[in-house]
This record gives sequence, structure tokens and C-alpha cells, in this order.
Amino acid sequence: MAVDGRLVCGRFPRASTYHPGWVLAGVGSAANALWLTEWLGEALDLRPGMRVLDLGCGRAMSSVFLRREFGVQVWAADLWFSPTENLRRVRDAGVEDGVFPLHADARALPFAADFFDAVVSVDSFFYYGTDDLYLNTLARFVKPGGRIGIAQAGLSGELDGEVPAHLRDWWAQDRPWCFHSAAWWRRHWERTGILDIETADTLADGWRFWVDWLKVVAPDNATEIAAVEDDAGRHLGYVRVVGRRRADAPLDDPVVSIPIQYEQRPLLRGSE
Repeated sequence: MAVDGRLVCGRFPRASTYHPGWVLAGVGSAANALWLTEWLGEALDLRPGMRVLDLGCGRAMSSVFLRREFGVQVWAADLWFSPTENLRRVRDAGVEDGVFPLHADARALPFAADFFDAVVSVDSFFYYGTDDLYLNTLARFVKPGGRIGIAQAGLSGELDGEVPAHLRDWWAQDRPWCFHSAAWWRRHWERTGILDIETADTLADGWRFWVDWLKVVAPDNATEIAAVEDDAGRHLGYVRVVGRRRADAPLDDPVVSIPIQYEQRPLLRGSE
């Protein structure tokens, strides 16, 4: 029987051991979740037994990968994808003892403060993390000294002025407007004083991996494939950012309710 060589990539030796049929059955975004998770894992000090939040996990392929490759316990949280489906995938992968799927909104996470050793987000953080106030909300769930890491589609540098002509047809879609460079994410996080940034970089030849993946999972997506190929890394690629939570960083508790303080007062002048 011929070996299926799809998705074998020397840059990602761990991800290349996973069967392409399993990977393709779990597609949840326009990026290869295993490739990005492997790349992100290279910048994280993950050790067996750690508690990790996989935020925006999609179909939990990244969660399975983290459990199998690093021995961590993973809470696989996503708003759009079914935790029931993800549990079946987790069981079939033999990691039910260490991957716990749940339905959760990134802006209303149901965890205790300081619960996780690390938070990872693969190709989803741009949907919610650009909010100026979001990092304070998320960092509360990470122990002091713990890490937050993201790996996702992004830019080599911020676009000033008009979108380049070769990107306009694809850029007319909504999502690219939330793409940013690694330098932008560094500034976005550093100015809060919550994290010490340890890594902020761009994947070498990331645009090639982007195209390679699309040609396998979405060969009919001619607009995006053409845009990324024509760009050839001038603007588009994959970015990675990792920060360690500072022990001295002041984090505000979220306001969950406001006490009733209503007192009846005259509505108009002269009506006392």
C-alpha cells in the first residue's frame, strides 16, 4: 500500500507523524493547526502535568497534539465548535484522560484566577485579542510566571495607506482587517505591563506553508491562493508571540454585578 505523503513537512516533524485523513477531518480554519501548534510549542516551556487552556481550539486537533506531544492537561475551549464532537475526537485519539472539551466564549471564560500554567491560541486570537482591554481579562487565568502564546495568520509589517493591488480581491473579506504583525502584537501586549514578551516573530517561509495547506484543504479557493502566492511573503505570513505573566502586574477583577443604588428623585425642576 502506498504511503499517503500529504502534509509531510520537514519543518514540522511532529505534525508530520499524524495521518492526513485525521488532520483533514478536523479542519477548522485556513491554517494547519498542527503546524502552528508545533511552532508555538517550540517557544513554550511546556512540561507534563501542566494545565493549559487551548483558547479557540476549533475541532481540538491542537489540544490532542498538546496532550500527546507534551503530556500537558488541556482545556479545549471554543465558541463555535461542538464540545460533544470534540470529545468524540479526543476519545478516538486516546487522550480523554487529559483533554477536556467545553463550550466557552473567550470574553466570558468560566475559570478561577491563576488556574492555568499556560494559555495557547492557534489561529483564532485575532478574533477577540485586538481589544485593548482583553489581555487583562485573559491574564487573570494564568499563574504568575505562566505564559500566554499565540500563533496565527498575520502580517510581516503593518499596512499603511491603501491595500496593495494584488491583495484587494481577497482583502475585501472581513477577516484580514484584524491581521497584524508580530511587532504590533508585541506593542499591544507590552504597553499593558502585564507580560514580559519573550518571543515575537514571523515564521520563515510562512506564506509557502499557507499556500501548501490551502491547496490541500481548499483548492477551489482561488482568490486566497492567488493573493498569498502573488504576495510571496511581502506582507502575509504567520506570526507568533509569547509572553510571561509578570508577578507584579496589577490585574483588575471583572465587574460581574453592580449593587442596586436607585433612589427616587424629582425628574423636572420645580416638581419637588
